[in-house]
Amino acid sequence: MYTPAITGSGVFTPEKSITNAELVVAFNAYADLQNAKNADAIERGEMEPMQHSSEEFIVKASGIEQRYVMDKSGILDPEVMHPLLRQRSDEEPGIMTEMAIDACNKALAQAGRTAEEVDLVICAASNHERAYPAIAIEIQQALGIKGFGFDMNVACSSATFGIQAAADMVRSGSVRAALVVNPEICSGHLEWRDRDCHFIFGDVATATLIERIEDAQGPHFEILSTRCATQFSNNIRNNNGFLRRTRPDGLADRRDMQFMQNGRKVFKEVVPMVSDHIADHMAEIQIAGSDLKRLWLHQANKSMNDFIGRKVLGRVPEPEEQPNILQDYANTSSAGSIIAFSQNSTDLEEGELGIICSFGAGYSVGSVILRRHA
Repeated sequence: MYTPAITGSGVFTPEKSITNAELVVAFNAYADLQNAKNADAIERGEMEPMQHSSEEFIVKASGIEQRYVMDKSGILDPEVMHPLLRQRSDEEPGIMTEMAIDACNKALAQAGRTAEEVDLVICAASNHERAYPAIAIEIQQALGIKGFGFDMNVACSSATFGIQAAADMVRSGSVRAALVVNPEICSGHLEWRDRDCHFIFGDVATATLIERIEDAQGPHFEILSTRCATQFSNNIRNNNGFLRRTRPDGLADRRDMQFMQNGRKVFKEVVPMVSDHIADHMAEIQIAGSDLKRLWLHQANKSMNDFIGRKVLGRVPEPEEQPNILQDYANTSSAGSIIAFSQNSTDLEEGELGIICSFGAGYSVGSVILRRHA
């Protein structure tokens, strides 16, 4: 048996960003168009007028101030309200692969490794641009990696589930080094026309390199323990998929074909689930909240993270103890906790402990407890 470690991480950030102010202007223009279109029905009391959004509403509801996206023009066009991404030929790299390569190369560079030294690629993300062939295998080919690859989807927990799978294979000796990559084009499955969620998501890609600790070329994080759990719930759901055309209304512009969430129920049910999961995981390896130097939590909602942080540490976390990147990146699904880790981990000293935790649809929750080796 071998000890796995995270030896490198990387983040790909799209060039385009959308501020709350820009988003509000576009959404309110769309709302005005819809209200004008349905003016008669609204006047008869058959329909409620669409409410305007505001910067204050978005920040209060989520803590988000902006988000990065692969396309900005379509999202901000009141006549479109979704990203416009060009059709690619089968001979071209897919957009997820294009994003993933950048993040993977950064992770490899930080670890002092080359792609030729990697045995496995896991593409772990919430929404894949196609069913097959696997995005991971395309990334593997683009990077020139021998071995094998496969896709995973556990929604916002995909990264931590992927890290556990990779760590288990490194630990058993079936692979020596693995890349877990999370290319998230969340803008594609967000309903930008829904006031309750139009501000939630952004696009990004992250990657982590997991290898045997004795192979580490520099500072790294020993993976002390991983833990995953799932509990079925419909409170976060997306009903799109290849069976859509088989249904009588398969071509309709159905709301449930995009991101759906019952936010209040999610908050009420997920927060205690995550808090208990982390507490049980730490107890399992005899770690107390006071032993943790850093919490890298899933970046979905600031209020959720603040509550979880207080439960885990037994007090209000200091900003540096629980870094927040939500204000800049918005919710990037599985990639959020890895952005927080990648951008806020190099300052830890020898022997200090931290935990990566992600949670979301499923419900699903995954945690990775790490020890720094400087």
